[in-house]
Amino acid sequence: MLDQLDAPAVRRWSIAAADALAEHQDEIDELNVFPVPDGDTGTNLALTLRAACDALAADAATTAAGALRTFARGAVLGARGNSGVIVSQILHGLADAVDGAVCDGRGMQAALRQAADHAYAAVAEPLEGTILTVARAAADAAAGAQATALAAVVKAAVVGASDALDRTTEQLPALARAGVVDAGGRGLVVLLDSLAGVVTGARPVLGPPRRSPRPRSVLESAREAGSDKYAFEVQFLLDADDAAVASLRPVLARMGDSLVVVGTGDGIWNVHVHVNDVGAAIEAGVEAGRPHRITVVRFADAELTAAPPVSTRSGVAVVAVAPGEGLAHLFEGEGVHVVGGGPGDNPSMAEVLAAVLGSGAAHVVLLPNASQVSAVVEAAAEQAREDGIDVAVVPTRSPVQGLAAVAVHDAGRRFGDDVVAMAEAAAATRWAQITVAQREALTSVGRVEAGDVLGLIDGEVVEVGTSVRSVAFAVLDRLLGVGGELITILAGRDADANLADELRRHIAKSAPLIEVAVFDGGQPHYPLLLGVE
Repeated sequence: MLDQLDAPAVRRWSIAAADALAEHQDEIDELNVFPVPDGDTGTNLALTLRAACDALAADAATTAAGALRTFARGAVLGARGNSGVIVSQILHGLADAVDGAVCDGRGMQAALRQAADHAYAAVAEPLEGTILTVARAAADAAAGAQATALAAVVKAAVVGASDALDRTTEQLPALARAGVVDAGGRGLVVLLDSLAGVVTGARPVLGPPRRSPRPRSVLESAREAGSDKYAFEVQFLLDADDAAVASLRPVLARMGDSLVVVGTGDGIWNVHVHVNDVGAAIEAGVEAGRPHRITVVRFADAELTAAPPVSTRSGVAVVAVAPGEGLAHLFEGEGVHVVGGGPGDNPSMAEVLAAVLGSGAAHVVLLPNASQVSAVVEAAAEQAREDGIDVAVVPTRSPVQGLAAVAVHDAGRRFGDDVVAMAEAAAATRWAQITVAQREALTSVGRVEAGDVLGLIDGEVVEVGTSVRSVAFAVLDRLLGVGGELITILAGRDADANLADELRRHIAKSAPLIEVAVFDGGQPHYPLLLGVE
């Protein structure tokens, strides 16, 4: 029997917890009255704890505090679903409380209290009768333990959590109708029960929770948590500072429900929310920092498109984002499926995914054609892969790079070779933009004011002026200075009707051997887009 937790004990707990949740995975999934296809509560918790266990196994922490921090960080980075994110924050609360302190009985009392507080703070709209209630009951029971030895405190926490779990059936109408206890709460009891086993050396055996004899299909509400108003679960890791995340929370809260945002303490956050507009949620993450490992789950009651079943798919297709009618026509003329050929708004993940599914192809190349939609396109690609489609994203940052990639596309080639050829063509194309600054900013060439005309090459500001014409000629001369074989000029929706022809004549005089292609792109915000191959 342990008097306090040390690093080896935390490691044994991580292994025991991961194994126990894997063992109880199907049972907890069956309790869940808010199922998500291929991602119920038991599955999510098992995957979360396995990620946490693997992280600790690869770490050389020598103190309980260090081991708990690694265990919690692994859980945050590997958290799956609403329940996984909340459990990761419970572990994070434990780690924060133990940091620099001895994790004996009194230390565990404080740690369980802080774990519950962290869990409640992470959820935008805490709901009683859930894992949160069970976490608080465990902390209350631990604080009221008759003895303060570590074993007594942990056993009291397990009993308190188990009793609270039984009462969840009476606290939520959905649980009462189903005759089951909260699935996330059951997972937390299993987690605490594993800790008790490590501390006491004799794991108590808790009986299975009550469940309903009625068919499970009667209980399904098509999501792990939250209401039925929203069709998608969006989750991603986010590199951002505290202030940016504080601003992100209310933005996402207005978009949907089941919002949980938790951090590792070193600038990495796990964001979970249910929404209808996936693109807007991901774009909010882009504005706050750098989202990555984006996953999107489409709930069973949402049908994006009447696309043919994956089993009937064949061939190769290219899907491109084209912000402008002229650009849309250019890509469509090359046999490309186009997204966002309307007034210029960024497409949502749902629109990109619908285009991929609607193509009927087994292999799809995606061209984002703008940095600001890359995250949305990546999310759509990930979802399409889960639907069994082979999707590759060629990281084009401008429509001129997309056109260069399409020019070398060959559906008769092996798919992997074709993707490589398209990526190489895009990478070999220098791209430039002429636009007008919307706000004051500090750039690599100095401060700019709202209304200044900016010239960018490969995403970096290189020219600032007062007229589109003067900046366009300055940027063009920079491009001509490095040479090339073909220059593509895409005139924007608001471009001067004669400017493109003036640029063509300037190229004919300055570099007569370079071929020039001029098109009416119709893109908003950018009077001119230039590309050099």
